[in-house]
Amino acid sequence: MTSRFFTYNKGKVIQALRYHFITRPEIKAMMILVNIFAIVSAVLFFMKKISPMAFLVSSILWFSLMIIFWYLLPVTIYKRSTTFKDRFKATLGKEEFTIENERGSRSWPWNSFSTSMESPHFFHLYFNARSFFIVPKEAFPGEEVQAARKVLATKIHK
Repeated sequence: MTSRFFTYNKGKVIQALRYHFITRPEIKAMMILVNIFAIVSAVLFFMKKISPMAFLVSSILWFSLMIIFWYLLPVTIYKRSTTFKDRFKATLGKEEFTIENERGSRSWPWNSFSTSMESPHFFHLYFNARSFFIVPKEAFPGEEVQAARKVLATKIHK
């Protein structure tokens, strides 16, 4: 199954990168702990058990982490990557996944991918926990999105 040529939309890519970060188990755990810490510090502050400075520090920590994971990290990765500024065509073959542009192509056998995930606008194809490739759903016109979903589900075993 071959897609049509596609480009990346900056806003959608940043949203996909946010989705990637938020779904990572270590980041989820850290965000849960920071939220619990912020709630406990708010309760202790209102019970007059801690000083306003301790509550302020916990609030600044919470805001800082949210800004980092929600804005700075995705925007930084988007700006550093030249991939998102190019035009591609993806091919979901029987034996491999191929990505190509005007300068050439690159293929990976399906067993190179450890897992896949779907976000609102992209298919995320993971080589490992930190290395992945995103393919916009817009690359597959009409009903081909369903076909792409089926191919990825059968070829990439979780």
